[in-house]
Amino acid sequence: MSVQRRYRLRQPERFRQVRSAGKSWASPLLVLCALPNGLDHNRFGFSVSRRLGGAVRRNLVRRRLREIIRLQRADIEPGWDVVMIARPLAAQADFLTLKAACLALLKRAQLLGS
Repeated sequence: MSVQRRYRLRQPERFRQVRSAGKSWASPLLVLCALPNGLDHNRFGFSVSRRLGGAVRRNLVRRRLREIIRLQRADIEPGWDVVMIARPLAAQADFLTLKAACLALLKRAQLLGS
């Protein structure tokens, strides 16, 4: 099951705003950028560049990140636009390693409620 449309960040301009005006946290696998959105829910965007590999590899990383967020959505503080940027090492990471990196970044950003 994918992330519902209302929880997606789709507009390129909003991606740019979150990247430039938001606060960011980095790990070897991911970069998390967050900016308050004034809504009662979060919106998530995922950026996976061609440096990670071909389309199959990029889509795998993107699907894994979406699933991690979908499973944790209830625990994440509402009212944020979040952009997750995959770094090249994310292409070799398995699901659990990617999940641990993602949760660690959410905790460092103080977005994880419990």
